[in-house]
Amino acid sequence: MIDSDWLSRTTLLIGSDGLKKLKKAHVLIAGLGGVGSYAAEAMGRAGIGNITIADSDTVSPSNRNRQLLALSSTEGKSKAELMGSRLLDINPDMKLSVFKDYLKDEKIPAILEQNYDFVIDAIDTLSPKIYFIKNCLERKFPLISSMGAGGRFDPLQVKVADIDDSWGCQFAQAVRKKLHSLGITSGFRVVFSDEPVSKKSVIITDNSPNKKSTVGTISYMPAVFGLIAASVVIRDLLEK
Repeated sequence: MIDSDWLSRTTLLIGSDGLKKLKKAHVLIAGLGGVGSYAAEAMGRAGIGNITIADSDTVSPSNRNRQLLALSSTEGKSKAELMGSRLLDINPDMKLSVFKDYLKDEKIPAILEQNYDFVIDAIDTLSPKIYFIKNCLERKFPLISSMGAGGRFDPLQVKVADIDDSWGCQFAQAVRKKLHSLGITSGFRVVFSDEPVSKKSVIITDNSPNKKSTVGTISYMPAVFGLIAASVVIRDLLEK
């Protein structure tokens, strides 16, 4: 039996009108790793009524130290399918769309054909991330994008700013440089940290087609990034 009062605590905080706004909203979360999985979870638990999730990856053993979906029992399973089942278990009345395609080239415009009230970019590979951001901005979707959570240890140094005002993050610098070459200098917010990353926490990898390095991570930092991104979305939707 579905508990009709499961959002009663949320209603107490934001009011019935606020809850109606969230139930009517459609949010896209692209990438369901350490950042995106927690962002999607927060969307579902806040009562967002229409959610689209996208990720082509499956759970691997190295995900288990930081990703919500990663358990010994879920290794090898689709992150998108796992997240979809979890979201519907939280809110069976949710309208859910699940994409399991790798986000690049023609796949990105296809996902963005729907109308979104907000988009969360939790893609961690630079090239598809840039193309995704560009397409979101062209469609004038409100966007919050996650920068590098790896190598960071102090959650109190996480910040939110326009991409052009971010600093101290090598990944954000690379994103800015690529976007500047496309004529994009600002227009969306990012979650980032200016905490220095120790060279000892980074190793160069040659066996991955999408990543040139692997960065050490701690359990809570990607979750912090994802939950802060979710808070930006929820607060903005309520202010509309």
